[in-house]
Amino acid sequence: MQISFHGADRSVTGSCHRLECNDVQLLVDCGLYQGSRALAEDNAGDFGFDPARIDYVVLTHAHLDHCGRLPLLVKRGFRGEILATAATRDLARVVLSDSAHLQEEEAERSYTRSHGNREHAPPLYTMADAENALARFGRTLRYGERLEVCAGVGVTAYDAGHILGSASLYFELVEGARRRTVVLSGDLGTGGRPLLNDPVPPPHADVVVMETTYGDRLHRPLPQTLEEFYGAVSQTHARGGNVVIPTFALERAQELLYYLRLGVSGGALPASLTVFLDSPMAIIATEAFRAHPEAVSAPVAQMLARGDDPFALDGLHLARDGAASRAINAISGGAVIMAGSGMCTGGRVMHHLQHNLARDAASVIFVGYAAVGTPARRIIDGAKTLRLFGEEIPVRARVYTINGFSAHADRDELLAWHRAVAPGRTFLVHGDEDVMRKFAALLGTANVQMPAADQAYEL
Repeated sequence: MQISFHGADRSVTGSCHRLECNDVQLLVDCGLYQGSRALAEDNAGDFGFDPARIDYVVLTHAHLDHCGRLPLLVKRGFRGEILATAATRDLARVVLSDSAHLQEEEAERSYTRSHGNREHAPPLYTMADAENALARFGRTLRYGERLEVCAGVGVTAYDAGHILGSASLYFELVEGARRRTVVLSGDLGTGGRPLLNDPVPPPHADVVVMETTYGDRLHRPLPQTLEEFYGAVSQTHARGGNVVIPTFALERAQELLYYLRLGVSGGALPASLTVFLDSPMAIIATEAFRAHPEAVSAPVAQMLARGDDPFALDGLHLARDGAASRAINAISGGAVIMAGSGMCTGGRVMHHLQHNLARDAASVIFVGYAAVGTPARRIIDGAKTLRLFGEEIPVRARVYTINGFSAHADRDELLAWHRAVAPGRTFLVHGDEDVMRKFAALLGTANVQMPAADQAYEL
């Protein structure tokens, strides 16, 4: 009976953890490393185990850094079953298809840059690989219901409150006379949000593997966050400029639509506000909220049941195709443009930045995490110019960083969740190493470890 760590080890992306029991091997998550282009080598590298030996993958949620290497896993030999909640399964289809499309696009650009050398930078995986991975999704996890994965391995999902369908996983392992309970937190959400339920801690466990993304800080209170957000949008609208919001398609886009609707209806935002959701993935993810009332908060489920759409506002336009996206560039002011990617590493937001960064009246509002080395982080850190499509664009737009929208639990919420589970042994993952050390010191127990890549432990 063993656990080993193959991603998000003293870092914040690429979650992948392996459990072994009764000669059965399970992965919990299989994510992409995200951030700078330098991570491409890590994504293409060895997993640290033989994919053909893995019998099951159990997903905590559908963010790319938790499911994004599944097509590569299948490409390299995995033939087992993938288990997830119904909402995670639906969102994973969107996320993996989009990721494969981007991989193929980047490979084509590399082919052009290398003057026709296809071996120069092949795609990490293709659309066909993504479809092969999606075909391996099997049984559905339901919150609070134990599922017998195989002999000696049971799992129960608990709502993690992070994104639609996200789960913390409670494993019951039996090998001969040995019995162990192991909880993997996945990414934990922050409490008091309108769309999702608060995280539900699993029962006491012998071992916990938990995220520490914001283990050293507290989030800004939501009322202050909304006040700043509404102020930034209203002031930009009054100046006659556009607001560009680099937006993560899952959860953040839907939350912002909800708050924009609330701001317009409550008078905090102009009634004439025009909003563009320029992200096919975000549009489909918004539809997934409507399709999965079992995974949203009770008030939102009740709104949906009576036909009151929490994401609809009069000035909302959905840009489903490239032509609709490009047409937005003709608008010089008065629009809120939400587009991916959230870290500005690609996607439609890039041409919106190209057309708005140099405008004094415009604003760029960052509402999520920006990894070091990404264009988003460079803008946040005060870059005077940004190179886009071969051109140096001056940064004259006003830049706002509003951190209170985080979908991750903060330090005190993480500590409360850990106290509720009360494990005998704790492994910290999915966080910067210095943050992990600070969080470990707060736990008040000596039995805390921060595993390195590919490190294994007996349970």
